[in-house]
Amino acid sequence: MSADVRSVRRVVDEVAAGQPVVVVVGDVILDRWTVGAAERVSREAPAPVVRVTETIAVPGGAANTAVNARALGARVRMVALIGDDETGRVLRDRLDAAGVDTRWLVAVPGATTTCKDRIVGGDRVVVRVDDLAAAPSADDTALLAEATAAAVAGTVPADARAAAPGDTAERADTVVVCDYDLGVDATAIVPVLERDRPTTVVVDAHDLSRWSALHPDLVTPNAGETAGLLGRDLGQGADRAATVVAARDEVLAVTGARNAVVTLDRNGTVLLESSSSAVDVHRTRATPASEQQASGAGDTFCAAASVALAVGTPVREAVSFAQAAADVVVREAGTSVCTADALVASVSAPAETVVDHDELADAVDEARRAGRRIVFTNGCFDVVHRGHTTYLRQASELGDLLVVALNDDDSVRRLKGPERPINTAEDRAGVLAALACVDLVTVFATDTPIPLIERIRPDVYVKGGDYSPEMLSETEVVRAHGGEVVMVDYVAEHSTSAVVRRIRETAAGAGTTGRAPADTGPAGTAPAGPAVVPGDA
Repeated sequence: MSADVRSVRRVVDEVAAGQPVVVVVGDVILDRWTVGAAERVSREAPAPVVRVTETIAVPGGAANTAVNARALGARVRMVALIGDDETGRVLRDRLDAAGVDTRWLVAVPGATTTCKDRIVGGDRVVVRVDDLAAAPSADDTALLAEATAAAVAGTVPADARAAAPGDTAERADTVVVCDYDLGVDATAIVPVLERDRPTTVVVDAHDLSRWSALHPDLVTPNAGETAGLLGRDLGQGADRAATVVAARDEVLAVTGARNAVVTLDRNGTVLLESSSSAVDVHRTRATPASEQQASGAGDTFCAAASVALAVGTPVREAVSFAQAAADVVVREAGTSVCTADALVASVSAPAETVVDHDELADAVDEARRAGRRIVFTNGCFDVVHRGHTTYLRQASELGDLLVVALNDDDSVRRLKGPERPINTAEDRAGVLAALACVDLVTVFATDTPIPLIERIRPDVYVKGGDYSPEMLSETEVVRAHGGEVVMVDYVAEHSTSAVVRRIRETAAGAGTTGRAPADTGPAGTAPAGPAVVPGDA
């Protein structure tokens, strides 16, 4: 999770209150999923026989972006070319049912509406069959440009006015362009948006260089599209982020964008901003998903970022909001939609973050199979303060999945004295689970986390303080399975004992006495020597 609960709720509330008008212009697709059981192989060919149990048709491509924007609370107008075929009629019906305004759709006589049909046998996509629309004529492109201008200005098409006299529409707040090389022509659309530009313009395109003259406020290339823009490979896995950061100026120059957020699938995103320094880079982390089933998460990401920007959300917060929305849909099979309620529920559910040791082991195994780097730290975290949050944020930046192991109440008493903990393990776990930088929280009963470390074998073990890894008994265990021990800085004068002491001294000044027991050393670890360690006091 990359967006905190308060931020997500604030954006959702602002969208609900403002109901921004978002125009989505682009290449629409009908995604059809034919699902069934694959229990045998055909005698005619080495192919599975799928016994169909269900067929699902949902908006895809730019239409999926529109549906997601509507589900998050925006008023959405869809501008696109579709055929007058059955696929086009189904797509329009699905958009109407989702609450998307389809009055600016342009139906082209005799044209084909793009459809992508996935055959799913069991839990696996067996084959995908694409029926693609032909390239539009110059006349059709001109009609699309006219429809775009009308949708942005809030001009209701003549046929819609005739059907509902007196019907009016507001100007658009945001335009989202979705160009998937299926017919949207930048040379026709860019001049329209230059003449009547809304407050925010977002572009999601396979080739963003075609839209550079528009100087979008945000572009959302994926890793492959970014590599194409740069003319070179980004590398593999998490290493791609460093390549993207190094290419910041080049990406912004070739796209003409004010901001570019590069999506790196399981490795989250990297936001490149023209207004910030090359070293001040905002990143988000993603929830891993099965590539067999996940589809359309990029559309959801683009929609959520656009809706957030439409209500004036700062770009960093908008990108984190979009990552949280994408994390919702990657958990679902097929082309899915993230609603405002589902998004708020997702980031408000610490119970899914607080896990027992078996659940933790399963989650770590799944993350490791997805190529994610596991970071582990531990402590009491009795009264969470700035030292803790700084330390945990630094730890989270060392990998893809941050696990925080929490001393239970009995082990805290053994380590800190009978007056501790101040807060129960359940309360402490709930607080940590609500932090955006923390992915999983678990509670352990032993004086050190060594048994848990031996079980989950983290890639990185993180502790804070002014001592070396050699002073920690955990170091030998971590390194034995190829892990790395990293010491991070702590915020001076920020420890739980110091906080408790100040509270009690203040109370003593009002007629109450009491002293906090001194730190006995980093809780949950076995180092020698004095140190104030975030997370341990």
